[in-house]
Amino acid sequence: MSHKQTKLTQNPLQKIWVPWMSSKLSRRRGSSVPQFTNSPTMIVMVGLPARGKTYISKKLTRYLNWIGVPTKVFNVGQYRRDAVRTYKNFEFFRPDNEEAMKIRKACARSALSDVGTYFMLEHGQAAVFDATNTTRERREIILSYAKDNGYKVFFIESICDDPEIIAENIKQVKLSSPDYIDCDKEEAVADFLKRIECYKVTYVPLDDDKDSHLSYIKIFNVGSRYLVNRVQDHIQSRIVYYLMNIHVTPRTIYLCRHGESELNLVGRIGGDSGLSPRGSQFAGALGKYIKSQSIPDLKVWTSHMKRTIQTAEALGVAYEQWKALNEIDAGVCEDLTYEEIQANYPEEFALRDQDKYRYRYPKGESYEDLVQRLEPVIMELERQENVLVVCHQAVMRCLLAYFLDKSAEELPYLKCPLHTVLKLTPVAYGCKVESVSLNIEAVNTHRDRPAGDEPPCTLLAPPSRHHSRAQPMASPVPTRAPRLQDLGVTSLSLQNVEVSREPEEALLTVPDHI
Repeated sequence: MSHKQTKLTQNPLQKIWVPWMSSKLSRRRGSSVPQFTNSPTMIVMVGLPARGKTYISKKLTRYLNWIGVPTKVFNVGQYRRDAVRTYKNFEFFRPDNEEAMKIRKACARSALSDVGTYFMLEHGQAAVFDATNTTRERREIILSYAKDNGYKVFFIESICDDPEIIAENIKQVKLSSPDYIDCDKEEAVADFLKRIECYKVTYVPLDDDKDSHLSYIKIFNVGSRYLVNRVQDHIQSRIVYYLMNIHVTPRTIYLCRHGESELNLVGRIGGDSGLSPRGSQFAGALGKYIKSQSIPDLKVWTSHMKRTIQTAEALGVAYEQWKALNEIDAGVCEDLTYEEIQANYPEEFALRDQDKYRYRYPKGESYEDLVQRLEPVIMELERQENVLVVCHQAVMRCLLAYFLDKSAEELPYLKCPLHTVLKLTPVAYGCKVESVSLNIEAVNTHRDRPAGDEPPCTLLAPPSRHHSRAQPMASPVPTRAPRLQDLGVTSLSLQNVEVSREPEEALLTVPDHI
C-alpha cells in the first residue's frame, strides 16, 4: 500500500516566531505580531531623574549578559545629547517647551527603532530602555510599539523620596554628566534640582489598579521595599531575583587564587593537591595583608579544595567553604599537563582553542557551565558587604568578568596570576580594580589565546547553532564536546587551532613548568 506524501501548504517557518524574521510574517492589517514564550523583552525604566535608573540599567545589563542573555542599554538621554549638542539649562525639560518636547519625542522614537534593529539584526534577547518614561502617554507609545512587534515589556520603576539618597546620587553621577562639563558644582546642583521639578509636573507613577495588567517591579528608596506585579516568564523572574539582591552600600570585594600548589609547579591542571612551600609563604603574606587593611566585618569564602582551605587557614579568621567555588572540572583531563592532553587528546585540545568559553571537557565542564554554577555566588556577593574570595583561576576569571563586564570571548583569557590580590570597589557605573602583588614568586599558569585566534562564532556557531543563552548545567542526555564533522567543518583557516597542527605549534602558548 503506497502512501502519497501530503504537500505542506504553509511555510513551516511561518509557524514559529523568530525576531529577525518578523518582517516576513504575513498578517492582517492592524494585527500585531504574536507574542511567544521566547519573544524578546523590553525592560523599561520609569522614574524621576537621580533615582538610579541608569545605575540599575547598566548593572542589570551586565548581569544578563554574564548569564548568557544578550542585552543592550538604550539610553534616551544620550540620544538627546547627540541631537542637541549644547545643554543650556533646565528649561529644556519644561513640559510647556514645545520645541524641546518635539526633540525629546523624536529621540525616544529613534531609540525605539534601534531597539527593534537590535532584536532583528543582532539577535538580542533583552533591551533596557533607559529614560524617565514618567508619563502615561510615553509608556503607551512603548507598549504599542512592543505589541506591534511581538515583544514583551517589563517595567522597573525606581521611587525615592529620601533627600539624602537623591543628593548623593546627584553628587556621585550627575555632576560628572556631559551636561555639566566646566560648570560650577553649586550651579549644576541647582539646575538639576529644577530639572527634577520639571518632570514632577507630569509624573504619573505606575498605578497598582490602572496598570494591574502590566508586568513590573517597583523599587522604593534603593531597595528598602519592593512591589512586584505579573511576572511573565523566566527572564523576568531572574530580573526580579537580581534586583532584590543588589544594594548600594559602599564595600570592597577581594579576589585571589590559592597559594601556588604542588600541581601548579609541574604544570598539571585541576586535581586537589596541597600548597607548595611558596604557596604556604603566600598564605602567610595574605594574612598579614588582610590584617593591615583593617576591614570591618570581613567574610572569607573558599572552595572545598585543599589548596584554598590551606590558604584561608593561614589568615587565622573564620571562613566558609563553597562547593560552587571549586575549580572548573576538567573531566578526563584532570591532573594532566597540557603536553599530555595534546598527546592523548589532540582533537580536544584543538577544539578548546577554537572556542574556550563554550568548550566542555569530556565528562567535565565548560566556562559556560561554570558561570551558571557561580550565579548563586554572585547573588550572595551582591547581598554582602566586605568579602575575600579565595578561589581558582577559572573561577576567578568568571567572577572578574561579571564585575568588569567582560564578554564570553574575553573571559577565558583574563589574567589572574598567583600570589596577587585584586581589590574590587564598586563605583557609580562600574567597578574600580586595584591589583596588589604580595611579592612571593610563583609559576605562571596563564595560557595566552592561540596565535591568530579569532572570535569563535564563525567557526563553532553556524546559524543553526546560535548561542543565545548558556547551556544548562545538567541535561537528560549526556552532552559531549562538538566534533568538527558535527559542525560541517572540514578545514580551518585560523592559525594554531587546527586538529592536524604539529604538537610544537599547539603548545606554543603553554607556560613553562618543572
